[in-house]
Amino acid sequence: MILNVRRFLAMLAAFVTVLVVGMPAAVAAVGRPINELGTGSYLGFQGGLYPAGRNAMPDSHHTAGVTRALRVRPLDTAGAPSANGKYVLLSIGMSNTTQEFCSGDGSGRCAPYSFIGQAAADPQVNRDKLVIVDGAAGGQTAGTWDAPTDANYDRVREARLAPLGLTERQVQVAWVKVANANPSVSLPAANADAYQLVSQQGNILRALKVRYPNLQQVFFSSRIYGGYATTSLNPEPYAYETGFGVKWVIQAQITQMSGGGTDPRAGNLNYNSATAWAAWGPYLWANGLQPRSDGLVWDRADFVADGTHPANSGRQKVGSMLLRFFKTSPHTACWFTVAGTCG
Repeated sequence: MILNVRRFLAMLAAFVTVLVVGMPAAVAAVGRPINELGTGSYLGFQGGLYPAGRNAMPDSHHTAGVTRALRVRPLDTAGAPSANGKYVLLSIGMSNTTQEFCSGDGSGRCAPYSFIGQAAADPQVNRDKLVIVDGAAGGQTAGTWDAPTDANYDRVREARLAPLGLTERQVQVAWVKVANANPSVSLPAANADAYQLVSQQGNILRALKVRYPNLQQVFFSSRIYGGYATTSLNPEPYAYETGFGVKWVIQAQITQMSGGGTDPRAGNLNYNSATAWAAWGPYLWANGLQPRSDGLVWDRADFVADGTHPANSGRQKVGSMLLRFFKTSPHTACWFTVAGTCG
């Protein structure tokens, strides 16, 4: 009898272990998307994409962003205004970033389900003066973009811009999606990886302005869901917490420009001198199969075998969110679309 009870308990423990291991990690580790937290909190950190638990930026930041949008204009290769010139929207980031932005096949062509592929097929997108360039590349984590001397910037100049007859002086808008490989310290620890990301993204903003002197706007996105991850590359709760890394660097610029001082982690983010104006692009995270208010879910089939990198369906989701954002944002529609306005 005792043997049977022990056998039953061992079987029960094994069954529970299978259940727990098979569950998406973020179901237990994280909660609601940041854009649905409002004034609620995650581990004591207030939600909302922008300060005060709001998803809308303060009026002053909005106005500054519109001003920068209206400055986006065709430039020649020397950076001078030209009716025959171009302006570039450039992606900056890692493997997920390039997969979602382009999913290139090595020949310079982007997949039709990617952001660039969808934009190329949309008649509302300005294809006369706007050139969309994928600067992101596999393995290029946040630390490989955080100084203007990083090799990535030379690679982008020589392998992505030059073949199209473009120069760094024509880059005026950037989409940045970065993270670090194998994060190990989660919030609320004082040395959490999310805090490291704030410092790195501040450095990236300054590096971008050095390399791209006519840069007007930078839009950040954080990672997609990491709860299906089968490796330590970037699982939950770290994927979710990259959202706070983005929230805090943008908040640091808003605070500094409103007279609140320079953030000790993010550094000088003055968009009149040190950096471009920064804001959220689309927020991409949802808690697995738990639908967001807009219906976004992340299914296991949206990922490849490692549960971290997006499969074609996941890339298409992000591409669609990016396209919708750039077509409809009051800070982008005037330069991204044929007939859109900013304001």
